[in-house]
Amino acid sequence: MLGATGQIGRVTVRALAEDGWDVTAASRGGGRDEGWTGGVRAVAVDRDEPGALEGALGDGCDVLVDTVAFDRRHAAQVAALADRTGSAVVISSGAVYEDDRGRSFDTQGEPDGFPRYPVPVPETHRTVSAGDATYGTRKVGLEHELLALGDALPVTLLRAGAIHGKHCRTPRELYFVKRALDGRRRRVLAHGGLSRFHPVHVSNVAELIRLAAAQPASRVLNAADPEAPTVAEIGEAVDDVLGVTTETVLLPGAPPEGGIGETPWSGAHPVVYDMTAAGRELGYRPVTDYVRSLPETVEWLAARLRGREWALAFPKMARSYGEALFDYAAEDAWLERHGPEA
Repeated sequence: MLGATGQIGRVTVRALAEDGWDVTAASRGGGRDEGWTGGVRAVAVDRDEPGALEGALGDGCDVLVDTVAFDRRHAAQVAALADRTGSAVVISSGAVYEDDRGRSFDTQGEPDGFPRYPVPVPETHRTVSAGDATYGTRKVGLEHELLALGDALPVTLLRAGAIHGKHCRTPRELYFVKRALDGRRRRVLAHGGLSRFHPVHVSNVAELIRLAAAQPASRVLNAADPEAPTVAEIGEAVDDVLGVTTETVLLPGAPPEGGIGETPWSGAHPVVYDMTAAGRELGYRPVTDYVRSLPETVEWLAARLRGREWALAFPKMARSYGEALFDYAAEDAWLERHGPEA
C-alpha cells in the first residue's frame, strides 16, 4: 500500500487487514503514529528515492495499491514491478473527463468553460489528451501507461470524485463548517445552489479497493457515493449536524464580482459519475452515503480548527482556494448592496 498514511490509505489499510490481507503499509514517514496491528507492517518508503520501492516490495506481492500515483513516471515505476506483482489498484480521478466541446476541469476558469457532461458520466466517456500540462492530463497519461500493460499486470484504475472524510488536506466541507462555527447565519450560493460535484467518502473508495484487490483485471471504474447532493443540500446537511440554521441567498447565475457565492463545489453544470460498472464488475455496494458520513467529518474539522487559523490548520486548502474563501467583509458588503435584490 503506497500512501498508507494519507486520507485514502489509512482507511484502506484497515479494510484490507480486516479482510484477511497481510498489508505492508508504505509511507514516507513510516506510519509510526498509526498504531496498526493485526497483519499490518509499516515501512518508510520514498518512491522518489532510487531503489526504495523495489526494496520495500522484496520478493513481491499479490496486490500493489497505489494511492499516490499521478503521472507517467509513477506508471513506469509500477510497470517495472510487474514481474513481482500479481495485480494493482491505482487511484485516478474524475478530472480526466472532457465534454463534447473539449471542456474539462482544466477550462472551468474560462468564459463558458465549465464542462457539460452527460448525467451520469460513464467510464466510456471521452477524456482529455494525455500530457504533462495539468493534473487531468497527467492522470490520463498514468492510465494509458498502466492499461497498456494488459495481462502482464492487471490494473484497476479508480476515477475518484470529490473525496471527503477525515484527514482530507483540502476538505470542501470546511467552507460551511467554518462559517457556522464563526456565527455566520447567512450565506450566498451561486448557480441557484444547484451545483453538484459528485463526492465519494473515503470508506467507499476503500471498499472499491478491497473488492478490486480480490478480483484483479485491467479496467477503469468510477468511484463515487450513491448520490450527488447539491451544494445547497450540503450546506443544510452541515447545519443539521451542527444544530444551526442559516439563511441562504440564492443567485441564479455565476458568482458576481469577487467570487461571492462561489464554493468548492460550484459549477455551472452538474458533475455526476455513473457507478453501474462498479456494481456489475465488483459487486460493489456503498459502505456509507454523504449524510450518514458527515457527522464524523464535521467533528474532525471542528477539532482541527479549534484555537487555530484555518490556513494553518489546512495549508493546502489555503493554497488551493486562497484567503477569499472566507472573505466575510466582501460578502457582507455585497449583501448590503444587493441583498434585497437577491
